[in-house]
Amino acid sequence: MQFSAKLLVTASALFALSGCSTLSSLNPFSSKSEKNTPAVLTEIKTTMSIKASWTVPVGAAGNYLFTPASVAQNVYAAAADGTLVRLEVASGRIVWKINAGMHLTAGVGADANTIAVVGEKGQVLAFDQDGKLRWKAPGTNEILSAPAVGQGLVVVRSIDNKISAYDVNTGERKWSVERPLPPLTLRLAPGIVITEQQVLVALPGGRMSSLALNNGGLRWEAVVGEPKGATELERVADVSGIPVIMGRDVCASSFQGRVACFDVSTGALRWNKNLSSEVGVSVDERFVFAADVNGAVNAYARTGGTSAWRNDKLSNRRLSAPISYDRAVAVGDMAGYVHFLSREDGSFIGRVTTDGSQILAAPLVVDAKLIVQTKSGSVVALAPE
Repeated sequence: MQFSAKLLVTASALFALSGCSTLSSLNPFSSKSEKNTPAVLTEIKTTMSIKASWTVPVGAAGNYLFTPASVAQNVYAAAADGTLVRLEVASGRIVWKINAGMHLTAGVGADANTIAVVGEKGQVLAFDQDGKLRWKAPGTNEILSAPAVGQGLVVVRSIDNKISAYDVNTGERKWSVERPLPPLTLRLAPGIVITEQQVLVALPGGRMSSLALNNGGLRWEAVVGEPKGATELERVADVSGIPVIMGRDVCASSFQGRVACFDVSTGALRWNKNLSSEVGVSVDERFVFAADVNGAVNAYARTGGTSAWRNDKLSNRRLSAPISYDRAVAVGDMAGYVHFLSREDGSFIGRVTTDGSQILAAPLVVDAKLIVQTKSGSVVALAPE
C-alpha cells in the first residue's frame, strides 16, 4: 500500500497546510501502477433509464468539497469563489444568486429559515431565505465540513478539532469544545448532524461523539474505527462522511476501519464490519450502503450487518458516497458518471454522465430527483425518463 504525501498532515502542521492539499487527491492508493488503474466502463444492460432534468453551473470547488443542501422545494449550493445559490427543485430556476464576499471552503447547511456557509479562516456566515446576510462570526482555523443547522444552532468543526455552536438568529457563540486530535489525519470533511436531543460529530481518530445541544457536553462517544498498526500512517482511522440516522440507528464509516451502526440515544454498538472508506455511508429501511477506497460498493443488512452484496466493477474510480434512490443505489465517480446499481443485488441497471468532472459530494434525493454537484461546479438534477 502506498500513501500519497498530500493525504496526510500532522496535527501541528494542519494550520500551515490548510489550503495546500487537494480533496481531489484523497485516494490513498495513489500509486500509478497498473493494479490501481481506474476500471474501464463496459456496456451494461439498462433497465433504469435516467436523464438530466436540469443543469445549473454554480462554480468550481477548487481544493474543497462542496455539498449541496435541500429544504422543502429548494436546493442550496455554493462554490469556492463565494457563490451561493438557491435553486427551485422542480425546474432548476435560480431563485437568487449572491456572492458571500469571500472565498468559501465547504458546502451548505440549511433549515427552513437559515442558510449557512463557511469562509476562509473559519468565518461562519448565515443568510436568510432571501439571500440576505443575517450575521457573520469570526473564526481562526479552516473549516472543511459543511455547517449543520437545526434546533436553533449553527454548528461547525474546524481542522483543529474544535466544535463550535452559534445562535442561529444572532451569531452569538453558545459553546465551543475541543476533542483530541491524532498525530496524523486525513484531509477529509467529516460531517455533523443535529437531532432534537444532540449534536452528532464525526471525528478524526475513528470516533463519533454525541454532544449536548445546550452546552456541548459529551453524552457518549462511539468507536467507528480503531487505530491499528506500528506506524502513525497505519494508525490513521478517521471517520468519513456524515453520520446517517435512520430510526434508532446512526451509522458511519471510517478510513482503515469499519462501517458500523450504533444506538442513536446511547451509542451502544449494533454491529460493525471491516471496511475502509473516505466518503461515508447511506441508509434506507433495509440496507446500509458504503463505497470503499478500492471502488467497491457494499450493501449490508441494516439489522445485523450481514453482507447483502458487493459490486467491485468500479475499482479505483474514486467513488462518492452511495445513496438509495428508487429501486437503485446511485454513486458518482471521478469522471462525472453516476452509476445506478440494483438495490437488491448490486448489478448495474443504469448510467448517466454529467460534466466530466469528479462527483465528490454525496448525492441528494429531493422529491423524485437525484441531485449531484460536480467538482467543476455543475449542479445536476437527474430523474427517471
